Amino acid sequence: MSNITSTTTTAIPEIRTTNTELVTEGMKTTTTTTTIVMPEIRTTNAELWVQNGTTVAGGNGQGEKLNQLDYPSGIYIDDDHQAIYTADRQNGRIVEWKYGAKNGEIVAGGQYVGSGTDELNWPSSILIDKNNGFMIICDPRNKRVVRWFYRNRTYERTIIPYIDCFGIAMDDNGDLYVSDTVKHEVTRWKQGQTHGEVVAGGNGQGNNLNQLNNPSHIFIDQEHSVFVSDHKNHRVMKWTKGAKEGTVVAGGHGPGGALTHLFEPNGLFIDRSGNIYIADTFNDRVMCWPKGSTEGRVIVGGNGRGLGSNQFNYPWSLSLDRNGNLYVVDSANQRIQKFDVVDD
Repeated sequence: MSNITSTTTTAIPEIRTTNTELVTEGMKTTTTTTTIVMPEIRTTNAELWVQNGTTVAGGNGQGEKLNQLDYPSGIYIDDDHQAIYTADRQNGRIVEWKYGAKNGEIVAGGQYVGSGTDELNWPSSILIDKNNGFMIICDPRNKRVVRWFYRNRTYERTIIPYIDCFGIAMDDNGDLYVSDTVKHEVTRWKQGQTHGEVVAGGNGQGNNLNQLNNPSHIFIDQEHSVFVSDHKNHRVMKWTKGAKEGTVVAGGHGPGGALTHLFEPNGLFIDRSGNIYIADTFNDRVMCWPKGSTEGRVIVGGNGRGLGSNQFNYPWSLSLDRNGNLYVVDSANQRIQKFDVVDD
């Protein structure tokens, strides 16, 4: 990884509960897992979101204080508890920011950056199992996916060892998907499996349609297609269920700033109409690529790299709340920005 205008359809999260069984290291665990499903809503605004964001986490410079972040990466929005969770990478911690709070609260890691059971090392992505009080965390420099208890802030166990993970996602069956930046693949960990199944890439590092190059964030749609930010190939790929090759659905023309290009993309999500929303990291913008389009449009950012409320400095990840408000992890500005949805 690098150091890091017309009627439009978007989506807001619906919370759905499924049973998940993971088997690793000779142990079987069945849990009830909360999964985010993206239902469809429509808006007729030319601009879906205001163009000047509000800082809702961090924004007080790089550091380890509770009002600071240090190159944050992943994000999870919990509307039920009105909280934002972020993977605060260089601080080796997961931090919860209640809506409107001036300070965050450490909920995993944060004592030291390390490999102990109570430590994290550059955590990159997070999911929440709210029914059972678990956090599932990608801990890449420790080569593991771990599970922590939310309420007492303690490590529960490693659920996937020996993996160079970066992004994690779940489908509506509760199966876990993990991107591997060294094997250049995405694996699915189905209920009852002790080993992951390759569902994207896995044919070495490259730019062919059956290859990936440093895959980062992933998203799973309702048909269980896997969307991958193919970071170093400057594209987003779609792999339908069971496919041996992917399809380029955004970018894929090398690095660049034109509307047909991406430059080391990261965070993404897909709405029910198939529109793709992308954190175009090195172009300092968030883009929307309508389904089937050969170019995207800038929805926020794209105003040069900077600290302004309409600017980013390496936007790394993104998410939505139930009202359709957009949250962007503005990594090198050490903050999370909220862009309110525009009302009709």
